[in-house]
Amino acid sequence: MKLMWKYTMKNKKLLFCNLICVLGFILIELGLPTLLAWMIDIGIPNNDRSYVIKMGIWMLAIIVVGVTLNICLGYVTSRITSNVTADIRDDLYEKIQTYSHREYETIGVSSLITRVTNDAYQIMLFLQNVLRLGFTTPLMFGTSLYLVMRTNRTLGWYVLGALPFLLIGVIAIAYYSEPISKKQQKNLDKINAILRENLSGLRVVRAFVNEDFESKRFEKVNKKYADTSTRLFSLMALAQPAFFVLFNTVMVFIIWQGSLQIDAGSLKLGDLVAFIEYIFHALFSFMLFATVFMMYPRAAVSANRIQEALDAEPMIKDNKDGVKDTDKKGYVTFDDVTFAYPGPSETPVIRNVSFDAKPGETIAFIGSTGSGKSTLIQLIPRFFDVSQGAVYVDDVNVRDFNIEALRHKIGFIPQKALLFKGTIADNLRFGKEDATIDDMKKATDIAQASEFISQLPEGFDSPISEGGSNLSGGQRQRLAIARAIIRRPEIYIFDDSFSALDYETDKKLRASLKEVTQDSTVLIVAQRVGTIMDADRIVVLNEGDVVGIGSHHELLKTCPIYHDIAASQLSEEELAK
Repeated sequence: MKLMWKYTMKNKKLLFCNLICVLGFILIELGLPTLLAWMIDIGIPNNDRSYVIKMGIWMLAIIVVGVTLNICLGYVTSRITSNVTADIRDDLYEKIQTYSHREYETIGVSSLITRVTNDAYQIMLFLQNVLRLGFTTPLMFGTSLYLVMRTNRTLGWYVLGALPFLLIGVIAIAYYSEPISKKQQKNLDKINAILRENLSGLRVVRAFVNEDFESKRFEKVNKKYADTSTRLFSLMALAQPAFFVLFNTVMVFIIWQGSLQIDAGSLKLGDLVAFIEYIFHALFSFMLFATVFMMYPRAAVSANRIQEALDAEPMIKDNKDGVKDTDKKGYVTFDDVTFAYPGPSETPVIRNVSFDAKPGETIAFIGSTGSGKSTLIQLIPRFFDVSQGAVYVDDVNVRDFNIEALRHKIGFIPQKALLFKGTIADNLRFGKEDATIDDMKKATDIAQASEFISQLPEGFDSPISEGGSNLSGGQRQRLAIARAIIRRPEIYIFDDSFSALDYETDKKLRASLKEVTQDSTVLIVAQRVGTIMDADRIVVLNEGDVVGIGSHHELLKTCPIYHDIAASQLSEEELAK
């Protein structure tokens, strides 16, 4: 409730309007039975037509005002709940942006999507009921109960006698619904996980003809969610019929006893009519409040899940007051770096790595799969933090940088070239927001992407579907390279970013890169020796250890592992050069 209250209190003016509408609506709702009682007990017995008309006009006016206030209440409630939900989603999304890989793995991407969408929606539904009914019903109930006891205390005891039964039922339903709500949201996480995995891997599923297997897997989780939801909704559905049974029982006793008192002359007919209206408002208000109360466990589960995501402490913490600018530009140093992924085993992935790079140099990394190449370069932009040793950029420990300033120095091209839904221009401007068409042309010329872009009908305005699925792997990779080039960073990091290119395009691209990276440091992770053989230095990794550093020709003579890799890819003539 603390989370919901915190965000709701940001709308104090709207809350005040909500309260005014609630109070006015209550006065009007309870004023109608009183006016009706006066009409029956005073106007009709005395055959006072003008009095009856007068009361009728007052009642009509009250109805108009009541409807207006009810409309205003609905509008104000919608504004508040929309603002609260939007604020929660904004804060949650902003928080998620600060997460390191560890938090994504711990909470789960599919669970985070559920929390931003469904959990926030559950809170919105609950707050709508709270603001419309949670404020109205307690006041309505209290005022109605007072009028019941003031009108006829003897009949009022029937109403009070029914309240404990209602209260016990409400508490029991709320108690049993909370664990079911938790289970329901967890099952929804699983549905999202399977759906996300299946859609992203649709081609693999079809290639292995496993549609039936995936359908059964989804059906199994979906059935669990449906069963849990059925149990929850069945439990909630018990409330209304149970209430009406109790309500009608009380009404039978009230009408029976009321008719006896009218016959005895101790109660007027108008008072009995008003009394029945007061009872209806009292008990119906209690039932509506009970409905809100029963919704609370489900909203509380969602609020706790959102709070958990908001409270998660990122493993990589930004140094807000850290270094934002340096005199040196493009220097990278690894000083005895050891790194292990967080987890139970914490076995080092790379061990005691030391090297340095300066502007104008190209440093390449090669090794067998799983040797730690990609992990090593991801320590530079602080996607992970070192376990031991230190990484320096421009002679400053990366942990001492303002993380935004650090990453502005770097142009990072990951293994998987990810493009965003939009146009080619939108994706290129992701690297430089104010990039002009000339900037784009230069970057795509260097990345060898101009040719295929010029063949598209809309050029730079050509649409790109989600993930760049309407482009080939090589086209995506070239656009990802252009996106990094366009910002002219001090440090270029290519994480196996040439793997989808043919040898000729690879060669042309690297030749073009030399012209724009003369004053920058270039770090390349590659599997192909042909891509890196012209590098100033090559770092050879094997199972996390550096087993050789030197030029292509030096390593052929001094590093057996590099020689074996080169021999498997190059001809004898190329090796002899």
